[in-house]
Order: sequence, then structure tokens, then C-alpha cells
Amino acid sequence: MKRLHRPAGMLLALIVTCPALAPGLASASPAGRGSGHVYTATNAATGNSLLAFHRDRHGTLVAAGSYTTGGTGTGTALGSGHSVVASANGRLVLVVNAGSNSVSAFARLFGSLHRIGSAVGSDGATPTSVTIHDHLVYVMNARSGSIAGFRLSLRRGLVSIRGSTQPLSAAGVDTDSQIQFDRNGRVLIVDQRGTANVLQTFVIGRHGAAEPPQTIPSAGGGPFGFDVDERGHILLSNVSIGDSSGASSYDVSRQGVLTENGSPVASGESAACWLAAVGRYAYTTNAGSGSIGTFQVAGDGALSFTSTTPIAPDAKPLDEVGIPSGRLLYVLASGLNEILGYRVGRGGTLTQVTSVVVPAGALGLGGS
Repeated sequence: MKRLHRPAGMLLALIVTCPALAPGLASASPAGRGSGHVYTATNAATGNSLLAFHRDRHGTLVAAGSYTTGGTGTGTALGSGHSVVASANGRLVLVVNAGSNSVSAFARLFGSLHRIGSAVGSDGATPTSVTIHDHLVYVMNARSGSIAGFRLSLRRGLVSIRGSTQPLSAAGVDTDSQIQFDRNGRVLIVDQRGTANVLQTFVIGRHGAAEPPQTIPSAGGGPFGFDVDERGHILLSNVSIGDSSGASSYDVSRQGVLTENGSPVASGESAACWLAAVGRYAYTTNAGSGSIGTFQVAGDGALSFTSTTPIAPDAKPLDEVGIPSGRLLYVLASGLNEILGYRVGRGGTLTQVTSVVVPAGALGLGGS
């Protein structure tokens, strides 16, 4: 697939001449060696904004600007993961505007963040999750129970892919949780929790259009958030495993076939919502317990529960993002209105290294 690289002169011309680039705070520091950025969104019904934080090599976060998305949020929790995502190289950021049925794209150019064109309709109702691989973007539309694909370029912004819209199974019955590409960008994974509790895969065909889905029952109850680790394992949080929460693991083939990597593993904690992978470890945010659960991931993808890191009883940790290159984990503690940052140590242990205040109602967490 063609990557989003443009000559420096063209990028400069785009910044100077394109009136659609959103005005924002242009004081964000250029990323130095070992540094990067973390993002969340206000989800405000009066106008959604993307909040940026500069991350230094130690993991410390510093506010680096607020950028209007050109769309609106809902003002209430979306109940979904990856409503904000960054590309693998950190140059692109996507955010859903669930209140205005649109999605916005930003590019980090010469140390500053710029919106690429206008917010674009999501080809469905109530977009709540988004994913990117190279120049392909897919959005999960919760209310319409569908997914839709787009191509993203700096010149044209987000452009809808003809024939990419596909329905989700159990639409209106299950709650759509998250969408994400596999490690190679060949397969999309979507999970839905509720009465059906299913996982779906969509193989990406010619011209970037998703093929009809394959569906399997979730091994654990309440499939919620998931992540794809460096080995390509699909690691999934489950709200219900016996009397507690936990996680499960899958592999996915080029043909979109999901295979379980052992049985789901319980943590003894409550309401495991989202999951992020860092190296050989996976972390669930336990909203009901106010804690983070740590799972070790074996070479074959099998999970084993190792420990719990308490935050606070009222922390209500939800969204999270792992930065494997920096061995860092960031958690949005919605009950505290803070983003908490942790360094991953030996044995997957977590040591808090930073915290920053975010507005009440902020949701989604992306970073690189």
C-alpha cells in the first residue's frame, strides 16, 4: 500500500495555502528522540475538540494544544474503544464526532497539528470507533450497525471508498465495542457485546473495500476493548468471565479466520473495559474495581494473569493506550478527570510517572 509521504515543499505549500486547515495552538514542541504525543477528545455536544499532550522520553505529559474537530460530540460516554487513534508513525490522528455523524483527521507537520480539510460524514450514524493502517481508515457506526472505509491523503483528506460499507451482525441487539486492523492491515476486527457476544472479521479486498463479515461467538462474556500486540495476537477484555472480568486471546489468519489461544483468563476484578498491549503484557482497565489488570502474553498468545495495580475506588479507568517503543501505558481515569501515565517494568509491573488533568467528559485515548 502507498504510504502518506509527500515532498517537504508540497507539505509546506499545503500548510500555507490550504484554508481548510483548522486553526489551533501551533506551539506544540517537535517530538525529540524517544518522545511523542498522547491525545484525547472533549466529546462536547457544543463542539468537539482534540486535546494534545507532548510526551517526553520519560513518559511525562505536558499540554500541547486544543484543536477543534469541526464536528460535535454527544456529551455522554460512547461505550466504545478507539474513538481517538494515532497512526503507527505518529504523524496522523483520527477522532470521531459521534454527535454530528462525522470523523476528523489531523496531521502533525513541522511540530504542529493541523486538521486535514473538514470533518467528513462517516457514511453511517453515530461513529464511535476508528482505525487506521497506512492510508486506509475504517469507522464503526454504532447506531446504524455498520462499518465504512475511507482513503486518507494530505491533499484530499478523507475520501469514501465505494463498496466499503458493510453491516454488522446483531445490529440493534449487541453494543458495538471497537474496530481495529490486524497487524498487517489485511483484516478488520469488530467486537460486539450484549446478548449475542460476537466477534466479526472483514477481509480487505481490492481497492480497500471490506468483504462481507465472518462471525464467531466470543469465548468470554461481554467482549469489550481489544488490542493487537507486536506478534499479531488479538487480545480482548471481557466484562464477564465467571464471577469476575478478564481477558481472552485470538489469532487471525489472512482469510479472516479467528482462532482462540487457550481459554479466557479471569482476573478477579470488576468491569474490565478496555485493553492495551505493551510488549509481552496486556493491561485491562477495570472500571468497577478502579484498577489495572496485568496479563502476560506467551509466545503462542496464551494469557496468564499476573497482578493488579490499584488506582482509586472512584477512578473509573476506561480508555487506555500502550506505547510499546517507550514501554509506557496511559490510562484515562474518567472518575478523576485525569490521564495517568505508567512505565512498564520487569514482569510487566507498572510505575506511575505522570498525570495530567482533562475536562470532565473527555474520552478516547490515542498516542505514539
